[in-house]
Amino acid sequence: MKKTIFVLFISIFYQSGFAQKTGYWDKERATYKEVVVSARDRIILETDDFPAGTTELIYRITLLDDNQQMAGSLVSILKAIPDPTGISQGSAGAVFLMSKISGDDKCKYAVFSTNELAKNYSSKGETAEACLAQTTAVSKDAKRLSIDKSSCIKSGTTKLYFGFESSNWIMKQKIILEVVPWVDAKLSRGWTLGNRKNIISQCKTSALARKMANSDDFCVCIGEKIQKQYTFQEFQKLLPMEQTKAYKDFGASCFEETGIANTVFNDLRTKASADLAKGNYSLAIKSYNEIINQQKATALDYANLGYGYLITKQYGKAVNILKEGEKRDNTELLVKLNLAHAYLLNGEYSKAKTIYKEYQNQNVTDSISWTQKIKDDYQAFAKAGIQNEDFDKVLKLLK
Repeated sequence: MKKTIFVLFISIFYQSGFAQKTGYWDKERATYKEVVVSARDRIILETDDFPAGTTELIYRITLLDDNQQMAGSLVSILKAIPDPTGISQGSAGAVFLMSKISGDDKCKYAVFSTNELAKNYSSKGETAEACLAQTTAVSKDAKRLSIDKSSCIKSGTTKLYFGFESSNWIMKQKIILEVVPWVDAKLSRGWTLGNRKNIISQCKTSALARKMANSDDFCVCIGEKIQKQYTFQEFQKLLPMEQTKAYKDFGASCFEETGIANTVFNDLRTKASADLAKGNYSLAIKSYNEIINQQKATALDYANLGYGYLITKQYGKAVNILKEGEKRDNTELLVKLNLAHAYLLNGEYSKAKTIYKEYQNQNVTDSISWTQKIKDDYQAFAKAGIQNEDFDKVLKLLK
């Protein structure tokens, strides 16, 4: 039993320690440079441009005597290593990357992030601004530089500059520099942290996002869809109207997928109800119409919009919208009652009378009777300056 547990522990440790990253060694854009350095001289070698999404790299420096040849390239060695984590599992990884041969000559070197710093090193030998400095002369060296552990590699770094100083005071020496970048598959599409932030910032300025109390999830959803559909370079090349359409199309999808639609319309519904209670009828009508136009309305939304039209003396609109509310839910009595009011105020007493009589023995809510609600509404109408000679007739009809 103990043996089984021990084997399982070792297996888990091995798998977690060597968990592969999603990416690849870009051998097509690896740097290989061979240069002869004169005695006591300093030179600068710049790498080839790194591909988008470079998050780390491996470099190897080898000094060779005349006529010596490299036994194997760094690219060929890295084919045996699935990802950079396999290199950092102790000294064995670094030794494995070392050249099998090297000459007797040695050199010092430093790595710089800009050409200006490298030129200063070339002329003065200063390494204070180097992101890495090897001050002890070596005949060969190999290291891994990663974005999370080295100041040499940052988001957006496109190349590095290697400065070499010959330690041979008499003879020239030959230096081989090899650099192979590791490309993060996701970042290779160009969606750096800054670029993703720009997408989210643009999203937050949209009219729809501004209606949300918290638009973070919504904008992140849009960003993810844009990143999946386009590389950053492809998205940048779209015309402004094409980018706008992308935001709109993906926004419509995210609006439903994230569940934000319900939150937004519930917030809008709450605001409309409050405006209706405060007498801000035009604002309430606008909000309810927006809910209906977006096809998110309930029967109660139709009932409330109908009431808004009634209290502002727009009786024809009230009749039409309340008929639509009936289609949504033919059992909602607040729709029925407001429709009866609309018919009455629109001069259609017989239609109003039929509805008033049909439901007089029911409650419109769990606590308010049909008749009581009619009395309350007539009082509200009177305060709003709405008078009708048939109000008393209806109340007598219901006694």
